[in-house]
Formats: sequence, structure tokens, C-alpha cells
Amino acid sequence: MIIQFNPKLFSLIRAGMNKKQLSKDILSGVVVGIVALPLSIAFAVASGVSPEKGIVTAVVAGFLISFFGGSRVQIGGPTGAFVIIIFELVNQFGLDGLFYSTIAAGIILILFGVFRLGILLRYIPQPLIIGFTSGIAVVIFSTQIKDALGLMQSNIPADFIGKWGVYLKNLGDINIWAVLITAATIAVTLLANRIVRRIPGSIIAILLLSVIVRVFNLPVTTIGSMFGDIPSSFSVHIPVFDSGMWLSYLKAGLVIALLGGIESLLSATVADGMISGNHRSNTELIAQGIANIVAPFLGGIPATGAIARTATNVKNGGRTPIAGIVHSLTLLSIMLFFGKWAVYIPMSCLAGILIIVAVNMSEWRSFVSVLKASPFDSIILLTTFLLTVFVDLIVAIEAGVVLSSLLFMKRMSDIADKRIDAIVDSDVIEDYSSLPSGLGVYEISGPLFFGSARTYAELIKEVGIRNKVLIIRMRHVDFIDQTGMHAFLDTIRILHKNNITVILSGLNNEVHQRLLKNGITRYIPDEFICDTYAESMKRAVSRHLV
Repeated sequence: MIIQFNPKLFSLIRAGMNKKQLSKDILSGVVVGIVALPLSIAFAVASGVSPEKGIVTAVVAGFLISFFGGSRVQIGGPTGAFVIIIFELVNQFGLDGLFYSTIAAGIILILFGVFRLGILLRYIPQPLIIGFTSGIAVVIFSTQIKDALGLMQSNIPADFIGKWGVYLKNLGDINIWAVLITAATIAVTLLANRIVRRIPGSIIAILLLSVIVRVFNLPVTTIGSMFGDIPSSFSVHIPVFDSGMWLSYLKAGLVIALLGGIESLLSATVADGMISGNHRSNTELIAQGIANIVAPFLGGIPATGAIARTATNVKNGGRTPIAGIVHSLTLLSIMLFFGKWAVYIPMSCLAGILIIVAVNMSEWRSFVSVLKASPFDSIILLTTFLLTVFVDLIVAIEAGVVLSSLLFMKRMSDIADKRIDAIVDSDVIEDYSSLPSGLGVYEISGPLFFGSARTYAELIKEVGIRNKVLIIRMRHVDFIDQTGMHAFLDTIRILHKNNITVILSGLNNEVHQRLLKNGITRYIPDEFICDTYAESMKRAVSRHLV
């Protein structure tokens, strides 16, 4: 097996870098680094960890994803999709559990890439993606109400209903200054994004409102009053591994890997459309894996490709991974030289930024569109959404994948049944009224898999028993799964036992080889496996079988 690991940066370096484009990439990287600063801090705080962990993740993981990645323009770092997973992991297992779960996710992502499973993640149903994305948005929104209202209660329940119960009971303790800062953050961010294109509205809101809070000494919670100083250096920490928790870490790691893989490849695909490019999905997954293995050792949290920051990179002229590398170096510079000023950022200001993120993540238009579509898609959407909000994301994804698989099986079975009914109703596809006495023809129309195997087997048996010779046409059988193989061979065995000669026609090479490996020649001689229907008819007549 050849491992598909071919980073875009290496390919571009071999081809030669354009100096003019290089300057555009550097400028774009600086802009994206500034955009990433408030988001990295906000996502870390919302995840229940200290602010610098978000910056460290954007610096370390962002650099590695761009350096080793399979996309020209992907920007990596902490994202909103991971907020509730990290929050729940920290509550259940502490930072040590988050450390090992993230590393497990990194290993799984690398294995996804090594075994070329990048393409399989594309088959995750859209209703499932919209369901958990919308659910994550609702959860992020609900976690920000405490800071948005300036409530001082500690130990807010993790569950959705309990959380809102505490909010409603403590409405009398609202800090009006915090509410005003939250509202001002939302207004300034949205307005600035429309007027000033080059500078992110969130940065303008943070700078303006942090200065106002500092100058007028407003009584609101800040990053400094909640978390203390932000470190201006990296430190390596390896917690003690609890061997009794390995299965829990692996389970959480698998969910992080699935979610991270889906989001990173979705982001890369969106970016491809913007630049008319073509990312390397398996290389991208390996890069994501490397980033998630390395980042925890330096204090980072799970990371993936960020759609909003990637789109910002493209809009600002970034076209090579150099932009992503510069973005991480820009954040590193800010952390080292300006991190001490971040302690003055009001928590209500970060809450305002995350409320905007949650609204943008909600995909409410897509949500409504799916509800208006088929009942099957609506069931997947609502189940995943409700489990994400009221239970947890791990359960939601597990249930969503299982439910999607079951509903897919049901759809395939229904399609197979319709094909079978159509054939039975019309006495097979072609006119066989002039067939010799004792000769029957039956055509299998479509794949012979678990959803249709039993019905096909019963009909083949029914047609075969009435004749001396049965020609089974298999020109439309693209594949046979093990259930279909077992049912088919069992039926042929019964016909053979009743001295009924079976002739097969129109098999493709793959189906033919599978039948041979499973011993079809015990019941049907190789000479009675024909390429065409005409050949099978000639074989039946010439051998005086009928």
C-alpha cells in the first residue's frame, strides 16, 4: 500500500514560488492571524480552558496544518465545533483526559489518511452534519448567556435544561454593564464588517470596548480577573496516563477525529471552490493528525481546518500554505509581545463574539430546508440535533451514524423491492412468451445485497421449480454482498438438488470471480456461466436440455 502523503507546500516549493504571490500570502497571513486572535481566545474560554490554550493551538496546530497539509489555503486552529466536546471532556476527565483524547484523535486521523479513508468522510449524510452543527450552535449560545448577562454564579450545570434553569432563577443579578458591552460588541462587529473590509470587526470591538472598560473602570469580569495573566511562553507538560480510562479516551478521540476530519475536508472543499483548486484529502487528514498529536504537549486543544478563517485567507489573496504559516507566526508574536494586554478583554465582549459565531454556525436556512425534504432526512436531522443539545455530541454522532445507516438500508431495500415488483408485474423485462416448454428466464435487476437477497431468492426458487432449465440474467448485478451470496448459493443448491439446470448470463468480472471463490461450480458447471443471454439460450437448446 502506497501512503498518500504529499503536502501542497512541498509541491509548490519544487515548482517554484512566485515572489509577487509570496508577498500577498504574507499580508494575508498577518490579517488572518489578527482575525484568529479573538476567536482562539473565545473558543478556549467557551471550552472551559484558559485563554492561552486557544492561542497555543492556533500557533502550533495552525503551523503544522499549513506545513504538512493537502490544501493550498487551509487555516487550522481551534473551532466552535469542538467547544462542547472539550467542555464535556474537561468536566468528566479533566485536562489530563483532554490531553490523551486529543492525541488519540490525532493517531486516528493519521490512520484515516494512511488507509485512504478521506473519501469516506464525504459520505457522512448532510442532515447529520447540519443536525450536530446546529446543535453545537445552540449549545455555544447557551454557554455564553452567563457572561453576556454578567452573572457571577459558579458551577453552572453542564446540561442544557439545568443551565437555563440557573439563568432564569438569577435574572435579578444581571450586570447591566455586561449586557451593554455584549450588545455593543455585537453591534460594532456587525457594523465594522460592513464598513471596514480589511480589519475584522471583532478586533475593532475588542480594542474599543477593552479601552472603555479600562478607562472608566467598569465593574465587569475580564480575562485577567477570571484567569489571571496570560503566559508569554510555551511549556511542555505530560500528565500521568490513567490506564483504566484508555477506552474512554479512545472513544472521545474517535468523535474528535470524525468531527475534525469532516470539518477540515469540508473547509478544504469550500476553499477549492473559491480558488478553483483541488486539495489532497488523505494528506490533509494526516496533517490534521500530526497537529493534534503535537499541540497537546505544548498546552493546546483539538484543532481542525476553520472555514471562516480559511475563507478570510482566500479573500485577502492567500493562495499558498505560506499564508497559514505566517498566520501562526503572527499569533505567536502577539502572544509573546502583546499577550499581557489581553487580560483587559471583558468576558462579555468575548460572549458577544461567540454569540455571532453561534448564529453563523446555526445554518438555520439549511435546517428548515432539510425539514421540508424527505421524512428520512428529517428524522436524522432532528435526532442528531436534539441529542447534541440535550444529551451530548458523542451520543448524537453515534446515534446519527447508526440511524443514517439503518435508513439507508431501508431506502436501498425499498428501491430493490420496486425493481423486483416491476419485473414480476411485467413478466420480466423482455418478452419471453416464445420460450420452449420447460425453460424459464429470470432477471435480477440491481445489486444482490442484504436488503433484497431474500426476495430475489424466493422468486428465483419459485420460477425455477416450475421448469427444467432456468436462465438467470445478471447483467444489472453490480455487486453481491455476503448476505446476498449466501442466499443466492442456497437457492442454487436447492434447484440443483431438484435436478433443475441453472445457466447464468451477463455476469461482470467482479461478480463472476466472487461466485467462483464461493464455490458456484459445485452446482453450475463453468460452461453454463455465459457472457450473453444469446449464448445462454444457445447453450440450453444445443445441449437438448429443453
